[in-house]
Amino acid sequence: MRRSLRPGYLAVIAGCFVAGTLLGWTALAAQVDNYVYDQMFRFFERPGPDPQSVVLGIDEATLREMGGTAHLRSMVSEALEQLAIAKPRVVGVDVILADKTDEAVDARLEAAIGTVPNLVLSCDILPTGWEDPLPRFQSRAGAIGHVHPGVNRLDGVNRILPLEMTMNGVRRWALALEAFRLWKGAPILESPDDLEIGGVTLPAPRASQRALRIRYLPQGIPILSLSELKKNPSQAEKLKGKAVFVGVTALTAARDRVVSPFGEYLPGVEVHAHAFETMLRGQFLTPVSNLSQLGIGLMLAIAVGFVFALRSGWQAWSLAAFLLVIAHTIPVVLFRNGVLSPYFAPVSAAWLTVVGAASYQYFVVRRQLRQSEADKSRYQEAIHFVAHEMRSPLTAIQGSSEMMSRYNMGDDKRKQMAQMINAESKRLARMIQTFLDVERLSEGEMEIKDEPFEADALVRTCFDRARPLADRKQIVLHYAEPVEATLAGDRELMEYAFYNLITNAIKYSPVETQVWIASERRGGDLRLSVRDQGIGMDAKEIRQIFTKFYRTKRAEQSGEAGTGIGLSIVDQIVRLHGGRMEVESEPGVGSCFTMVLTRVTPNESGQIQPSSIANRQS
Repeated sequence: MRRSLRPGYLAVIAGCFVAGTLLGWTALAAQVDNYVYDQMFRFFERPGPDPQSVVLGIDEATLREMGGTAHLRSMVSEALEQLAIAKPRVVGVDVILADKTDEAVDARLEAAIGTVPNLVLSCDILPTGWEDPLPRFQSRAGAIGHVHPGVNRLDGVNRILPLEMTMNGVRRWALALEAFRLWKGAPILESPDDLEIGGVTLPAPRASQRALRIRYLPQGIPILSLSELKKNPSQAEKLKGKAVFVGVTALTAARDRVVSPFGEYLPGVEVHAHAFETMLRGQFLTPVSNLSQLGIGLMLAIAVGFVFALRSGWQAWSLAAFLLVIAHTIPVVLFRNGVLSPYFAPVSAAWLTVVGAASYQYFVVRRQLRQSEADKSRYQEAIHFVAHEMRSPLTAIQGSSEMMSRYNMGDDKRKQMAQMINAESKRLARMIQTFLDVERLSEGEMEIKDEPFEADALVRTCFDRARPLADRKQIVLHYAEPVEATLAGDRELMEYAFYNLITNAIKYSPVETQVWIASERRGGDLRLSVRDQGIGMDAKEIRQIFTKFYRTKRAEQSGEAGTGIGLSIVDQIVRLHGGRMEVESEPGVGSCFTMVLTRVTPNESGQIQPSSIANRQS
């Protein structure tokens, strides 16, 4: 888990979540959300109680029988006169009565308006302002409501009704809302987030023009033709106590036909009837807040991130598939509970996060696995090497002890054998201790001493111990007199580390070459360096040189035995002392390994001694 929840992985998860969220704000996402919204309507909406509203329509038959659209105002007068007899509870007229016509016709209409209580006349928006009914009609009506539709420009489907519209500083409520207000006989109480009428709270925030999601009735709104009502006055019984919406339903004359989420073409007057039923039933679709939208996507992204951090293979994919099902299901469950949640944003965030996390696991974690396998292989090789190396001291110990037990030897010979057994035992112990130190250093379990020691003495000790090794290869060792400074830490470990650098330089340098050991003060740091004329390394090898069990190809081809642990131990020791390692190298030219140590105290005089170069041939 620690490997998987590293910054790179977290950045991938965060990036996928942000990308999915941003995609959820695009026009494509809005269209997908609307499509899903329509499908859920078709699948889940079921017929409810009988509607309390009726559309009294001016259809083709009515137009044909009453003289066509030129006599539309007379048709409205006729409808209102019939309604005065039927006594509906509320009447809404979806016909704009803004122009003067024949005085007799207008007088008849004015009189008809006065006979119908709770009557709402309609108005619409023009570029110049509101297109209101004539004042003579307004004065006899109970209210005026706008009939501006909330049609989606992308697909022409009507899903919302803007309850509030303002033009030139004049505000109008929607025709359906005014009809609902008169039905309730209560005022409209406003707040920034909703409207309240007669104890019914409408989730219509001011920031969205008080947009109300219409829950269209699957069974539709009953429609009664004005022509049928005239022919059969007994039909008026269907209108008693109802909310009646009067308007043009004829396909050839209706200007405001829209498409419902059910895919049906509806006249605008029927849309207002559906909106009225939505308010009357109180079954609203409340959009989730932006913060909740982000929260849903974030929870899904975090869940996916943990799945691929804690699991792999079929388990990870099974859990990821389960989370994707949840992402697709959340909007449906919320819809069933009257909450409208975007579909595209959480689903895209979940899918992108799954793809991103799975890709990271495949490409990055797989690479780490291959690296781990390579380390394991190198570790096994190192174990084999050590086992092979251990055979020499074990053989010497076994052989010497066997000879001492079988044969009578002189004191000198027995003493020589005992010394050999002692030396080989110590050599074997050092091998074992080296491997134990590697593991203890890696796990941070090794106790580090904190005591002062002289840098000069450290360098001289390592130099003197390495001289015999250099003699065997006829390598000339040079050293610059160290500055007089005191280091703080574990001298034994630091001595091991610096000696390892010198022996490595000798080990991988050709015969009859030179190795330089130097020290200098730079700022407040002490730099101890070893430079050789050996096989060198390229930039890629330098980046991995301190990795446990790593050996360069040139080192392996040199024929020199090694485990690839020495430099790893050196790096860990220096880091434990608050320092760092620096490497400069060039293939075929040589390498320079430098310890940069920070816990340094100047000599007693407080002065830094100048470096003097002295050649010493081993």
